[in-house]
Amino acid sequence: MFHAEVYRNRRRRLISQIGSGLILLPGHLDAPMNYVDNPYPFHQDTSFLYFVGLDQPGMAAVLDADSGTEIVFGSDPTEDSIVWTGPLPTIREQAEQVGISSTMQIEQLPQILRQARQQGRMIHTLPPCRPETAIQLHRLLDIPIDEIPNQCSEPLIRAVVEQRSIKSSDEIRQIESAVEITHAMQRAAARVARPGIREYQVVAAVDHACRWHGGMPGFISIVTTHGEVLHNRVCTETLQPGHLLVCDIGGETPLHYTGDITRTLPVGGRFTARQKDIYAIVHRAQRAAIAAMKPGVEFRAVHRLACVELARGMTAMELMKGDPDQAVAAGAHTLFFPCGLGHMLGLDVHDMEGLGEDFVGYTDTIRRNPTFGWRSLRLAKALQPGFVVTVEPGIYLIPDQIDRWQARNQCRDFINYDALQAWRDFGGIRIEDVTVVTESSCAILGPAFPSTAQQLEEMILSEQSRKDSPY
Repeated sequence: MFHAEVYRNRRRRLISQIGSGLILLPGHLDAPMNYVDNPYPFHQDTSFLYFVGLDQPGMAAVLDADSGTEIVFGSDPTEDSIVWTGPLPTIREQAEQVGISSTMQIEQLPQILRQARQQGRMIHTLPPCRPETAIQLHRLLDIPIDEIPNQCSEPLIRAVVEQRSIKSSDEIRQIESAVEITHAMQRAAARVARPGIREYQVVAAVDHACRWHGGMPGFISIVTTHGEVLHNRVCTETLQPGHLLVCDIGGETPLHYTGDITRTLPVGGRFTARQKDIYAIVHRAQRAAIAAMKPGVEFRAVHRLACVELARGMTAMELMKGDPDQAVAAGAHTLFFPCGLGHMLGLDVHDMEGLGEDFVGYTDTIRRNPTFGWRSLRLAKALQPGFVVTVEPGIYLIPDQIDRWQARNQCRDFINYDALQAWRDFGGIRIEDVTVVTESSCAILGPAFPSTAQQLEEMILSEQSRKDSPY
């Protein structure tokens, strides 16, 4: 955890913004996999983690915005529990580590909240991302489960998003560590991704490299030869020469900050000529987008710039036609790039999106574009110093989508459907890096890492020729 003063300052700011009432921050419970004593790996609620900093299940915090009182609720170790867990600190000892002096047993939480409700006090809560938390809120606050999303506090959501969006120097160092772990994961993929290897074997190497470097996977690794399926998690294919292998992976630090980097690797170590051509288009779009990012620039404008760059490259290859700007205005590019350019990153791989994507990426005046492709843009608002954002353009040749558009004659003035027929089996290419918005521009986080087609080929050759430990 960070120093206690970090958490104190975060809570003070939150209390100041909310002004009155109680702020209830429930931590996560253990989630049973198939019976109570066999839970999934524990992952704390990230808002609880951000403001309280404690990483144990079955805890909660109440912040009194009127008096400034802060209370942590939990359970002390028992004679029975320490047999299974070994010695653990008491709730009071844990709370003192994060600058909170008042503690109570978790069984006392319902009474505290009942008294507040009887006094007519507002109890501010955030949207729960887990059903067990929704059940807990239902029992604590006597709110029907279906009504809980509507009863959450918008002022609290907005205050949390505002604070968590701007990453401190401590947080950026954590994310840089996560990026370095992710680099090691990418190198592991490059080393084992040979013809005859199964996709799940690459996943095994990637996840092993993550743990080898002290991390945990921040999300389920996406390792697929079907790169046209944006988040394909079916990893059963056997790698063949000429395949493209999309590796969208991220390592998470012990403090739960995560990386998220994508590279598209040529199986066999060399891109074909047409793979290299498409790769170059995507790479130019990514670098143009990063170069355009700075404080005050709306990310939706950066997204559009990347789309025009993709369309320009596809037009040069005669897969699209006409003016690239007009093609993007007509939405023709979304046949090949049907998603957004990137998202916030931090304690969540899609940071804070459990609180509501529109609160995180949009404003009262910058609204979501409901049209295909554009509606998938997770971040549109103006960038600020301290934003950590992924930038991940791609080109995806989706046969079913091509057929649907062609049957409707959709965007025929901008898409060369006849030429596309020879590309139906191409798959997809995505390139993703983690960036931080600085006071005047934008920078890729972490040490330099192979990015161009030539650099990736050289990395594969180097990794596959190594004789020492793969990690």
